[in-house]
Amino acid sequence: MASISIADLKMLREQLGTGMSDTKAALEEAGGDVEKATEILRLKGAKGNAKRADRSTSEGLVAVAAVDGATTMIAIGCETDFVAKNEKFIALADRVVAAVAAAGATDLASALAAPAESGTVQTVIEQQAATLGEKIELTKVARIEGEQQAVYLHRTSKDLPPQVGVVVAYSGDDADTARAVAQHIAMFDPTYVTRDEVPADAVEKERELVTEIARGEGKPEGAMPKIIEGRISGFFKQIVLLDQDYARDNKQSVAKVLEAAGLTVTGFARFKVGA
Repeated sequence: MASISIADLKMLREQLGTGMSDTKAALEEAGGDVEKATEILRLKGAKGNAKRADRSTSEGLVAVAAVDGATTMIAIGCETDFVAKNEKFIALADRVVAAVAAAGATDLASALAAPAESGTVQTVIEQQAATLGEKIELTKVARIEGEQQAVYLHRTSKDLPPQVGVVVAYSGDDADTARAVAQHIAMFDPTYVTRDEVPADAVEKERELVTEIARGEGKPEGAMPKIIEGRISGFFKQIVLLDQDYARDNKQSVAKVLEAAGLTVTGFARFKVGA
């Protein structure tokens, strides 16, 4: 049997994050050749990743990085909360979001292909998945540009990393109010900034639905226009940021709060792990 160097064993474990028994076995199989042992361990990890392909990633975290006046946000998933709070997983997210931001990626395909360390974001994730023994995947990517950006990361549990993230692009000088609006978005989950952004066919479909419901309730025909418009307004309040009641003061709309602070929101992204 080939002699196994303790220094090589320690180096491989630190480099790949593999277990003692697996690392020792790989070195023995490779006859003490570190390069060959590395290939053996990575192949074993890749096979493990393939077996985990159908598993769900309902845990994980949200991370952000700012580069060249834009903020990139990612959601990266894993299988269990045990891994979600693992230092290696958290460090992986930081490495991934830095690489995605540096590449200016705006979608999953370009993010996964972004250069990272000696390979791509995809290969870095695969290597760490092999080390941690769980399926790990990049699930969401957004790059928010604007005059300024406010970021809010929310922990759903104090012992877990952030699992809800919001980035708001805005113009104006009131950073505190901008961040408070980001907190509002985290809580109320709007889809659009303004009514104008809502697709016309979605509004028409909702109008048809509330009309049918009102008629089914036997509402007077003369009162129908007012009833329908009231319910359409309720529909907008569910999905349009500016129409929503402000989280910190429900007597004001978000639009009024922004106007008073001299702010204009030009876009936002909201990610929630597992959603």
